Amino acid sequence: MDLTGRTALVTGASGGIGAGIATALAARGSDLVLVARSTDALEQLARTLRERHGRDALVVTADLSAPGAAAAVERAVRGREVDVLVNNAGFGLGGRLTDTDDPARLSAMVTLNCTTLTELTARFLPAMVARRRGAVVNVASMAGYFPAPGLAAYAATKAYVLSLTEALWAETRGTGVRVAALSPTVTDTGFFDVAGEATGAGMRRRTVDQVVATFLDTLDADRPVVVDGRVNEVLAALARRVPRRPLLRLVGPRFADRVSG
Repeated sequence: MDLTGRTALVTGASGGIGAGIATALAARGSDLVLVARSTDALEQLARTLRERHGRDALVVTADLSAPGAAAAVERAVRGREVDVLVNNAGFGLGGRLTDTDDPARLSAMVTLNCTTLTELTARFLPAMVARRRGAVVNVASMAGYFPAPGLAAYAATKAYVLSLTEALWAETRGTGVRVAALSPTVTDTGFFDVAGEATGAGMRRRTVDQVVATFLDTLDADRPVVVDGRVNEVLAALARRVPRRPLLRLVGPRFADRVSG
């Protein structure tokens, strides 16, 4: 996909996968709209993109888990054509739902991972379809393929992202717009600072660079879902073929043991 002179909006761009994706897009000639809560981190990234790649970078500070955040982002970029939307922002909460002591935090996670992602897509996708060009990449997760005791709500939000994206892929066929879900597995980012280190214990972590390379493949492919890593592709395919109850018996204890141990 030719990104020269196009504008890409990346949420969760202050670090990790989001910052890596923004950097890769700038290297391909794209201008950026960088969205996250941390103004300082975004400003630093914006300076780097301008200096190294000569691209324009607009910083939009926003808490995307707050009501009305998507509308505020749209207002902030008014006058710019967003050609690529990367819904990367999200977080996970580890632990059994029965042990939740902060339901409001749980609600914020669902809002960010599902509601804001959907609303941003609804706000920017129609203009792409009208121009007959563009791309929307929603960052899902391998967790979305499995029943995940101990990560139940988080995995459910990512299953939502997968389902939504596959349907949008079908809705936009023939429009010139690409829609895809990118599903990373455990990645070496700050994710586990929130979800808890035990959540990813014993699992080999992918690097941000590996996930970004898969993201670029996603832009150039024409598939509704792209999984990061060959082994994970096989696991995701198997997860969709095995009946849910046997799958729950097989993988459920592994998730539960990580958050309880």
